[in-house]
Amino acid sequence: MRRPKGIKTRKAVAKRFKITGTGKVMRSRAGRRHLLSGKSPKLRRNLGKGAEVDRTDTYRITQNLPFSH
Repeated sequence: MRRPKGIKTRKAVAKRFKITGTGKVMRSRAGRRHLLSGKSPKLRRNLGKGAEVDRTDTYRITQNLPFSH
């Protein structure tokens, strides 16, 4: 059977960004993968929190996530 045509979600973008209920685009912070022993506990704690994507990039990200807004 053939798959019906339509718009698709860019899966690489869907794995990296989440859209909140109010429409903000959230991202994870860089620097949490390795070499954590050299970073202070305060820095490691703050790296775990999400960050909002800059206003200039939100349009491009939401275009690649058609079903999330």
